[in-house]
Amino acid sequence: MKEAGGLAPSQQIAALSSLQGPAAGVSRLLSSWLAKLKHLILIPIIFLLWEIGVRLHWINGNVLPPPSATIHALIDLAEAGYLWQDIEASVLRVTIGFTLAAIAAVSLGLALGIWRSAAAYLLPVIELLRPISVLAWIPLAILWFGLGDHSAWFIIFLGSFFPIFTNTYLGARSVAPIHLQVAQCFGASKWLFLRRVMFPSALPYIVAGLRVGLGVGWTCVIAAELIAATSGLGYMIQLARTMIETEKVMAGMIVIGIIGFLMNSGMHWLERRLIPWNPDRH
Repeated sequence: MKEAGGLAPSQQIAALSSLQGPAAGVSRLLSSWLAKLKHLILIPIIFLLWEIGVRLHWINGNVLPPPSATIHALIDLAEAGYLWQDIEASVLRVTIGFTLAAIAAVSLGLALGIWRSAAAYLLPVIELLRPISVLAWIPLAILWFGLGDHSAWFIIFLGSFFPIFTNTYLGARSVAPIHLQVAQCFGASKWLFLRRVMFPSALPYIVAGLRVGLGVGWTCVIAAELIAATSGLGYMIQLARTMIETEKVMAGMIVIGIIGFLMNSGMHWLERRLIPWNPDRH
C-alpha cells in the first residue's frame, strides 16, 4: 500500500536515508575536526598570555617580541618572498637527505635482520657511531663538502639514518617464531621470506622509525643551515640574529614548528594508510 506521495513507507525510508547519508558524513567529519581542534586550545592561550605579558612590561619585548610583532615580521618576510625561498630550500634539503637515509637504513636494517652473521660485525660499528651528535659532524661536513647543500644533505642523512635503522632492525628481529618456522617448512627463499613475512611484520616499526627520523632530520637541517649554508630557515634565523631583528628570529622559529607539525601529521596519515591493521596506531 502506497502513501499519498506515491512511495511505499520502505521506499520513503530508503530515500530519506540516501539524502541523510552525505549530511551525516559531513557531520561526522566536522565532529572529528572539532575534537582535534579542542586539543589545540592551549596554543592561542599561550600566545595571548605572551602578548599581555609584553604589553604590561612583565616580559622584555626586545628579548622576546610579542606575537603581534612576530606575525607582522612574518607577513613582511612572506610579502618580500624571502620566506618562501627559505622554506623551499630547507624542505628540499630535508627531502633529499631523509630519502637517502630512509633507503639506506631500511635496506640495511632488513638485510641485517636476515644475515645475522653480518649483523654481528656491523652492529658494533653502528652503535659506536650512533651516539655521536650530528653537531660534531658539521666541521667535517664543511671540510668534506664545503658550504651548501651537500654538507646539509650529509648532516640530515646522519641524523635520520640511525633512528630509522634502529627501528627497522628491531622490527626485522621481531618476526613471530611461528611465522619463521612456517616459512622454513615451506622452503621459502630469503627473498620471499623478506618480501612476504619480514617486511609486513616490520612495517609498523619502519614507519615509526621514519616518523622519528623525519623529525630529527628537520631539526638537523636547521642546525646545519645555522652554520654551513647560505639559504634556508636556519640561515634566515642566523642572519636576523646578526641584525638584532629578534622578531624575525621568532617568526622563523614559528615557521619551523608549523612545518615540523605538518610533517609529523603527514607521517601519522601515512601510518594509518600503510598499516591499517595496527591497533596501536594513533
